[in-house]
Amino acid sequence: MDDGAIRVSHSSHWGAFTAWKSGDGIAVAPHPADPDPSPLLANVPQAARHAARIAQPMVRRGWLERGPGPDPMRGRDEFVPMAWDDVLDRLAAELTRVYDGPGAEAVYGGSYGWSSAGRFHHAQSQVHRFLNLMGGYIRSVNSYSAGAASVILPRVLGNFVDYARRNVPWTHLEKYTDLVVSFGGMAIKNATVGSGGTSKHLARGHMAAARQRGAEFVVIGPLRDDLPEEAGAEWLPIAPGTDTALMLGIAHTLVADGLHDRAFLDRFCEGYPVFEDYLTGRSDGVAKDAAWAAPICGMPADDIAALARRMAGRRTLVVVSQSLQRAEHGEQPIWMALVLASMLGQVGLEGGGFSYGLGSIANIGKAALDVPTPTLSQGQNPIRPFIPVARISDMLLQPGVEFDYDGRRMTYPAIKLVYWAGGNPFHHHQDLARLRRAFAAVDTLVVQDSVWTATARHADIVLPATVTLERDDIGAAAFDPTMVAMKQVLEPFGQARDDYTIFAELSRRLGIEQEFTEGRTAGEWLRHLYEPTRKAIAAREGSAPDFDQFWAAGEMTLPTAPEDGGPTRAFRLDPEGAPLPTPSGRVEIYSSTIAGFGYADCPGHPTWMAPTDGVGSAAIGKWPLQLVANQPATRLHSQLDFGGYSQDSKVRGREPIRIHPDDAAARGIAEGDVVRLFNDRGACLAGAQLSRDVRPGVVQLATGAWYDPVDAAEDNPLCVHGNPNVLTRDVGTSSLAQGCTGQLTCVQVERFAGNLPPIRAFDPPAAD
Repeated sequence: MDDGAIRVSHSSHWGAFTAWKSGDGIAVAPHPADPDPSPLLANVPQAARHAARIAQPMVRRGWLERGPGPDPMRGRDEFVPMAWDDVLDRLAAELTRVYDGPGAEAVYGGSYGWSSAGRFHHAQSQVHRFLNLMGGYIRSVNSYSAGAASVILPRVLGNFVDYARRNVPWTHLEKYTDLVVSFGGMAIKNATVGSGGTSKHLARGHMAAARQRGAEFVVIGPLRDDLPEEAGAEWLPIAPGTDTALMLGIAHTLVADGLHDRAFLDRFCEGYPVFEDYLTGRSDGVAKDAAWAAPICGMPADDIAALARRMAGRRTLVVVSQSLQRAEHGEQPIWMALVLASMLGQVGLEGGGFSYGLGSIANIGKAALDVPTPTLSQGQNPIRPFIPVARISDMLLQPGVEFDYDGRRMTYPAIKLVYWAGGNPFHHHQDLARLRRAFAAVDTLVVQDSVWTATARHADIVLPATVTLERDDIGAAAFDPTMVAMKQVLEPFGQARDDYTIFAELSRRLGIEQEFTEGRTAGEWLRHLYEPTRKAIAAREGSAPDFDQFWAAGEMTLPTAPEDGGPTRAFRLDPEGAPLPTPSGRVEIYSSTIAGFGYADCPGHPTWMAPTDGVGSAAIGKWPLQLVANQPATRLHSQLDFGGYSQDSKVRGREPIRIHPDDAAARGIAEGDVVRLFNDRGACLAGAQLSRDVRPGVVQLATGAWYDPVDAAEDNPLCVHGNPNVLTRDVGTSSLAQGCTGQLTCVQVERFAGNLPPIRAFDPPAAD
């Protein structure tokens, strides 16, 4: 029914949509061409005007009265409202103090890039552009999602983007694949989200079509529903973190039965004989056969051998989820899956071989664009030192300490000022008690965001930013064909300003306004950023809409490149003419480069290394349940946790924890009970959901519930809302990648019998 409201195009990381004013708020509808719209859109309507929004600039009282310096009161102090001119004057003075004193290497530019699907009002690009003009900053590399994979894959296969995004398209899986063996699953909840937006959610449809054609799916992991029902998958519920051991047992069976493809290994791979010596036990006296793997992963040896024989001699695709590498030794299952696909001789075949992350993000498996998308230049950062993104607490707590990373010996810088624009490390990071101590160690923490995240609550200076619905922008992604005119729907909330305006005002105070703005308004920037895309389309097709035509239409379909299977397909067809960008030009089953680094926790070929916080460890003897802290199904990371869809999933206001009925019964836990999860690092409350889709001995609690300490004055307070990162370990995957290990840890769970503390995560902090 037409209510007369003006409907405008808009976009988000979880999908393109139409928005319009409705009463005091807004209403939204998914893009009409999307066959499987994301339910996360239901979080949007009540979020724009929620009480969790930051209404005006704030300064922490302790910083205002005592000045910059380390302060344990961060996160527990009250805030003082301040006018924009005053707070920007103070911030400009503090930036000048740090840049003129300890210098740019004392500034950390924090932003994780997920704050907006818009390509201009993109907080990460805006803050990095500004800091680069100031003289640079300490940056981070890689991501929490793919920290280990983004280092190991270039060493053994090639460019991360090529092999994580352009390897096996969905269309090839649908048409050619006979068997999909998915380690860690291909969960639809993950495939609903794509950086920069997605116009069509295709994963479910492609898997359903492949299944209808006769393809078989096997999901390997502790959670049954990590593949959609449409895949009709067989579930092999192995113990968390044991995928490498299972793959070795499969590989050994292939060798013992003579099912491995010797011709492929000889022609296309480097170092297989060294690996086979390890696999068969010739090098260490331990054969990694199915009988060896069975007690580690909790799967019968006969079933392991049967799976190996089932994978041989047919078009098999080995898929590894991003979740596998977010664990101790996370490089190993990624590397071993590539080796397994190589032993099958499948790498580079249409619909076969190895795929990292297919189903983990909405736009993986889609065709790449054949033209550039609008991109705001961040300029050049003259500061060379950096950190792996998951090592922020190490950096802040251990300045001057050396660490290993990808063959280099590096040193943590001494950070005095952290500028965070968009993003919430209290979602991404581990061991939150340690992160609180880390943030207490700096002189000044600046947070520029739209809502009162836990990170904002720990800040000294808080600057309110607009949300996407309150500004114009362009939404686009490199692997989705629809570019969207993201049109403003609402006026800014309170005194919120967009990131560009904030940095332009700061730049004026610091004498770099012309360099930052280049004399353009935000609207002029949109036209400027659109032009390279228009020119590329015109050069390809002879003509292209001008900006006004694009804006009036609300969207535009961009040309895409052929879905050719990417570099591994070209390599398979012509290894001499299209070698891989590795030292040997081939798949590196054994890497002499990695071996030369001498890392005990990442040898020169895939290796099983028992975890210190998992199967067979002392930790599981003390904390007998393995916690899977995976990505949420009801929001993107921690974004819009206060939205309707996310809130509807809560149990008595707490994040739901899934537990097997047998484990629940042993602890006197019933459906809907509030339970306490705990270990040596911390504790949190959650709402129990009994489920046989979880392997016995395993509990699953998604990340993203806003951190809500019951008493912020305590050093290690109970989180009453259910943030699992109060429990997870803050250690790197290995000396090679130093990635995040937050997917798995060991805990105990008990029924909570005390008075339930109220949830205050979404209430603004105290202000004077």
